[in-house]
Amino acid sequence: MPTRVCCCCSALRPRYKRLVDNIFPEDPKDGLVKADMEKLTFYAVSAPEKLDRIGSYLAERLSRDVVRHRSGYVLIAMEALDQLLMACHSQSIKPFVESFLHMVAKLLESGEPKLQVLGTNSFVKFANIEEDTPSYHRRYDFFVSRFSAMCHSCHSDPEIRTEIRIAGIRGIQGVVRKTVNDELRATIWEPQHMDKIVPSLLFNMQKIEEVDSRIGPPSSPSATDKEENPAVLAENCFRELLGRATFGNMNNAVRPVFAHLDHHKLWDPNEFAVHCFKIIMYSIQAQYSHHVIQEILGHLDARKKDAPRVRAGIIQVLLEAVAIAAKGSIGPTVLEVFNTLLKHLRLSVEFEADDLQGGSVGSANLNTSSKDNDEKIVQNAIIQTIGFFGSNLPDYQRSEIMMFIMGKVPVFGTSAHTLDISQLGYVLKRDLGTRRIQIMLLRSLLMVTSGYKAKTIVTALPGSFLDPLLSPSLMEDYELRQLVLEVMHNLMDRHDNRAKLRGIRIIPDVADLKIKREKICRQDTSFMKKNGQQLYRHIYLGCKEEDNVQKNYELLYTSLALITIELANEEVVIDLIRLAIALQDSAIINEDNLPMFHRCGIMALVAAYLNFVSQMIAVPAFCQHVSKVIEIRTMEAPYFLPEHIFRDKCMLPKSLEKHEKDLYFLTNKIAESLGGSGYSFERLSVPYVPQVTDEDRLSRRKSIVDTVSIQVDILSNNVPSDDVVSNTEEITFEALKKAIDTSGMEEQEKEKRRLVIEKFQKAPFEEIAAQCESKANLLHDRLAQILELTIRPPPSPSGTLTITSGHAQYQSVPVYEMKFPDLCVY
Repeated sequence: MPTRVCCCCSALRPRYKRLVDNIFPEDPKDGLVKADMEKLTFYAVSAPEKLDRIGSYLAERLSRDVVRHRSGYVLIAMEALDQLLMACHSQSIKPFVESFLHMVAKLLESGEPKLQVLGTNSFVKFANIEEDTPSYHRRYDFFVSRFSAMCHSCHSDPEIRTEIRIAGIRGIQGVVRKTVNDELRATIWEPQHMDKIVPSLLFNMQKIEEVDSRIGPPSSPSATDKEENPAVLAENCFRELLGRATFGNMNNAVRPVFAHLDHHKLWDPNEFAVHCFKIIMYSIQAQYSHHVIQEILGHLDARKKDAPRVRAGIIQVLLEAVAIAAKGSIGPTVLEVFNTLLKHLRLSVEFEADDLQGGSVGSANLNTSSKDNDEKIVQNAIIQTIGFFGSNLPDYQRSEIMMFIMGKVPVFGTSAHTLDISQLGYVLKRDLGTRRIQIMLLRSLLMVTSGYKAKTIVTALPGSFLDPLLSPSLMEDYELRQLVLEVMHNLMDRHDNRAKLRGIRIIPDVADLKIKREKICRQDTSFMKKNGQQLYRHIYLGCKEEDNVQKNYELLYTSLALITIELANEEVVIDLIRLAIALQDSAIINEDNLPMFHRCGIMALVAAYLNFVSQMIAVPAFCQHVSKVIEIRTMEAPYFLPEHIFRDKCMLPKSLEKHEKDLYFLTNKIAESLGGSGYSFERLSVPYVPQVTDEDRLSRRKSIVDTVSIQVDILSNNVPSDDVVSNTEEITFEALKKAIDTSGMEEQEKEKRRLVIEKFQKAPFEEIAAQCESKANLLHDRLAQILELTIRPPPSPSGTLTITSGHAQYQSVPVYEMKFPDLCVY
């Protein structure tokens, strides 16, 4: 019961105190005296200068009642304060607000949950009031700290705990609304406040994630959920906070998210992290998206030495953020994103190689295998992110990213002339890591080029991009060759025909595929004149690799078909047919000692392509010849057709030398059929020979031309005297001395130079290339046979033969340098 004063004393008291005392009934259960409350409200509105005294007196009474645990009178006092606050909107309300906030703070400091909730409700009502003038001295530090603490309530009663947490979230929401509408709203964005507000909201959001583990954007909650569910209320508050963030304070709101996820180890699994950043990306203004991406990249750099699954979780969050940002403003961070991702891709490959190198037998192998699998998860996540980001960029930016990624692809070096056995493990590890990085970067490039449509092939495949893409260093592994071909398909296929060509097969009627094509433009024609031989060479050499699998042949077939559709005029068609015939001849002669499966695979590839190109150019005689050969093969040699050779347990022939000519595509018959339709068939008589380029010396392919340094012991006594090379003269060191002795031969050299110059001026290019290649092959064969007779481990440094690669004047025939104790030949 409140203390009552006598009538004489009450008459002497100030009027505002008498009005305040009258609103309190004798029994607090009766509630606020409404009639007296109306009088107090009228008095406060009529005399606003008395508001501060009214507030002070109410605060005094409330403090006394809180200490004495008179909850009923506390409720009445707060109700009166709320009504006065809602009724008075003058400048004089500011001193009253100070008393009001003091009373709210008293309630929040009390240990009773009901009073804390009561104080929070009053503060929320106050936060919704728009003041006429800003307050330059009012701060809400205490309320931020207190409401954040309430968000982490651990009360033993679940219902009370939920009630306190909801009150804390609503209080934070009220602080946010009040401060952002205030002129001094920048104070709430200070790091010391954000470090309390954001983790408190995430802590409550996390609880619902543990129950339903939702990943996608949440559905719109009902009104009941908003009031009763802390997670939903915290999420709405978090969205509202981010929606009010500006350019200068965006980072302060995002950084505490990383700290919370790190502290609670929420990157693995990362469902909650993904959910949080989806909320962030959808809530902030679109022009600030790149700030969030920069923060994620920075955090990825900071955690680069963490467990692979943690890094994979961060990268997946980046993928989700990029997926949303790519639809709007990405900002200036395009190259930064790719550069950071490629850096972490290389780091992941290096970590994987280190684990593989340092793995030991026993249980350690299990841990190493687990780490390798985790690193692959990181690598796949990076590639996915690169591909998705790249596929959403405009074409002009995508071409720059393609060049950027291609510039990061490592190439095997050629500087190692000797190899120390002690360094063998290091070299193998380095080469394994380089190959792995090549595969990862090409997979990234494949993702970026997916869906890229250039108007001209020159735009899609400029020389600065095509040359490193077709580098011999990328032909050493069947998986690398597959990726290179798939990248080329993405860039060549401008009319979405690749899906129709999937799978190598004999197509009965190409018209059923409904191939889309346009007339070849002048830029594409110029591209093929400049780079056609380079493409043919890559396909030719790719067909003759010993580690080819079925997918390689399928991709090579698709490459030939896409060149025919997108880039072929009459001249290109002739070149492609020459290439196909050259592949058929290489399979028959088998100079590379390919297994029978690969020889039959090449024959099947040639059959499938000639069947396709004959129907594309629609020359009846050509189609008839191809169909006849395929028909004969179906009956007599089905292993020459793709439907059979790439089938499991296909019977292979023992040799190809005994087959009849009817099983092969004949150059003379093709030339006759094309000549009748106006094609320049004369070029078909010139065998296709791949160009020899400067990059050949960079290749590590197994060829004597490409050997950097070979040391062999010359054991002349052990060489049989009757070992001579068939169809050639006997090769001895005396003969080689005579061959290079130029004394007395000046006239012959002048005449020889004149004939060479005349030949290069008048002879067709194909004839020159073919002749140079045949000479090179002859010299290769001779030197190979010498080495077969003389290779032994060198007993001493003396008496050794060193062969180094070089190039002649026309880049066709390699020049060899032989060093002996008494002979030096250049």
